[in-house]
Amino acid sequence: MSGVLAGRTALVTGASSGIGRAIALRLAEAGAEVVAADVTEAVVEGGAPVAGPLAALSPASRFALLDVRDEAATQALVADIAARSGRLDVLVTSAMVPGGRGLPDTDAAEWERVTGVNLRGVYVSLRAALRQMLAQAPVAGERGRIVNIGSQHGMVAAPGSFAYGVSKAAVLQMTRQIAADHAAEGIVCNAVSPGKILTGKTGPAVSEAVLEYSRARTPMPRLGAPRDVAEAVLFLASPQTGFVNGHNLLVDGGWMAA
Repeated sequence: MSGVLAGRTALVTGASSGIGRAIALRLAEAGAEVVAADVTEAVVEGGAPVAGPLAALSPASRFALLDVRDEAATQALVADIAARSGRLDVLVTSAMVPGGRGLPDTDAAEWERVTGVNLRGVYVSLRAALRQMLAQAPVAGERGRIVNIGSQHGMVAAPGSFAYGVSKAAVLQMTRQIAADHAAEGIVCNAVSPGKILTGKTGPAVSEAVLEYSRARTPMPRLGAPRDVAEAVLFLASPQTGFVNGHNLLVDGGWMAA
């Protein structure tokens, strides 16, 4: 799909590390001018900082500091992208934080920590991007593409991760809502829900017990990589999927089918 996004501008949140980083680089490989946004340039989950490889793929692309919870900053970044490039064609909402507590132990601070990024941050990003997209002229019948990053745990329970599971379920509902409300205005909105993706992170999420469980739950003989998710995002951002709207594409090696 080389060059399939040539002439298009994309904003990817949570793009410093892991899945978001892979998405930003893959969209740049496909010809998009990419703004890779994150709250830090530091790489949390493996690999070099995204700015270098991004610029090597696409000199017009860049990194931008952004806290997705900050509505004014998010609106300003979207406005800056539109001012520089003339429009915003693609938004990918990949910024997220994990949450690892059941409801009895999820106090208000933990709830706000997780949903502040995973729910409010997605809402803020979606609203800013959607308002810009609706204000710009359609190209080939479309004003913009949105791909939200959900999770299999937005569809089934996230054991011991109450706030995370609830937030990801909300992301999938926002996807359906936007698709239904704005399709007639030229907006295409879908989601990608990863299964177990090995991003390079450390800690409890990649303990041997967790990995053993994930391998047992995944029918395919391997776990996922960030590139697997990035390819799915590119597919939903490309012109080939113009009649796919409100869909949640699972990238889980068959986890949810088993």
